[in-house]
Amino acid sequence: MTALLKLENLSKSFGGIKAVSDVSFAVEQGSICSLIGPNGAGKTTVFNLISAIFKPSGGRVLFDGAEITRLPTYALAKLGIARTFQNLAVFKHETVVNNLLVGMHTHLKTDPFSAAVFFGRARREEIAARERAEEIIEFLEIEDIRDQPVGTLSYGLQKRVELGRALAIQPRLLLLDEMVSGMNQEEREDIARFILDLKDELGLTVLMVEHDMGIVMDISDHVCVMNYGAKIADGTPADVSANPAVIDAYLGARRSAA
Repeated sequence: MTALLKLENLSKSFGGIKAVSDVSFAVEQGSICSLIGPNGAGKTTVFNLISAIFKPSGGRVLFDGAEITRLPTYALAKLGIARTFQNLAVFKHETVVNNLLVGMHTHLKTDPFSAAVFFGRARREEIAARERAEEIIEFLEIEDIRDQPVGTLSYGLQKRVELGRALAIQPRLLLLDEMVSGMNQEEREDIARFILDLKDELGLTVLMVEHDMGIVMDISDHVCVMNYGAKIADGTPADVSANPAVIDAYLGARRSAA
């Protein structure tokens, strides 16, 4: 298989603190890869480096063979990289369908005049965007809440809407940052099912930061483990779960919390 995303010796320092240290791994096209590790391991910082929220202190990021290390975030969206966040990033006063439509702005090509008078290409783009929004609503099984303000929904449904908005970008690579955090068991199982469907039905590549080890081990093709900013293991779920360095990192985290 071909690597869609590749990190080469990626590093990030904040002053004298090295948050990420020479991290390298690849995410194969059409796979689900999980980035795991104890709290403070540097996982979200890696996500922020991939999505251009931070600029790396060293190393590089490649997407489909081309370096994207210094590209701005909006350029990554146009390439087909979408992301959800650990903390909700939705427009709570807007409806579900309007939140999804916001995610489609990167694909609009209409000039301001045509958009203002709403004819020709502008009208065709609006129709196509709404059709795409309805497809996402059906895929995520949220038809009955499509016209509700997002802020009135449960936390689990709001996270589902955020996932839908990321899908509206029509991504090739989806970055999911602790997608099931704060959800109940039923909501977690629903999200795990949707992630598998993203891979199997839509052919998307998924990289996720996740603390729920049940989900990680059940749906991941590949797992990368970090601790103290460095990669300590990389392989299949079975490989990493039996790795002594991984076991020690998680046991160490539990001992510290005890």
